[in-house]
Amino acid sequence: MRCLDAAISRRALAGLLLAAAGPALPAMAAPRVLRGTVSYRERMALPPGAIIEVKLLDVSLADAPSRTIAETRVSGRRIPAPWTLRFDSRQIEPRRSYALQARILDRGRLLFITTERHSVFTGGPDKTDIWVQRVAGQDQPSRPASSPIGNWRLASLGGAETPASITTTMEIASDGRVSGRGGCNGFGGNATIRGRTIRFSRMVSTMMACAPEVMDQEQRFLKTLERVQRWTIQQRTGRLALLDRGGRPLATLTPQ
Repeated sequence: MRCLDAAISRRALAGLLLAAAGPALPAMAAPRVLRGTVSYRERMALPPGAIIEVKLLDVSLADAPSRTIAETRVSGRRIPAPWTLRFDSRQIEPRRSYALQARILDRGRLLFITTERHSVFTGGPDKTDIWVQRVAGQDQPSRPASSPIGNWRLASLGGAETPASITTTMEIASDGRVSGRGGCNGFGGNATIRGRTIRFSRMVSTMMACAPEVMDQEQRFLKTLERVQRWTIQQRTGRLALLDRGGRPLATLTPQ
């Protein structure tokens, strides 16, 4: 009888432990990776600061703009340029259509772009070699910006160039509204511009977590904006330089 009671007690205890544990949590989707190269047929070298941008797009709707799922930027120091694009597989729906787009830019000036559709998730390998075409008239020098209003990409922070693999962007609208992506999170706030002075409000951002190096650059950039008091456009590079009170550069951004 004592043996039967002990067996029942063990089963009851196991049931209580399972109930306390609650329902099993669904497994998180593993990040997925696409790889490939970007090439062009012209026998020419890219400018030293050229950047290659690769985007994964949702192109399901023919009468609507494509939606960016993920993007990466790599240096254009060598061609073919290898690239790796990481994305969350939960964003991919089987009944929708997806394609890759590549661009080559120099200080915001478009040099090359894809002209053919590079579809993905069609049963082939996750490696795509993308060919881009030269943009007509790209030899014309671009006019430098004359104000901080516009779309910018972070190029240097604290005197050091930022890695091409981490994309931090910021848009300053004509009404002073500021929005952008730090590399992981979206952020927003306001800027007050008077002549060559500019002051940023404290930025409000989303609360996602990403790789440590991405989070570090994002947080340092948002903290840097709070110290900015002046701006200038560097004539040689066309970059927007954000300066402290003494005129020392805190960050530079290239036009997009």
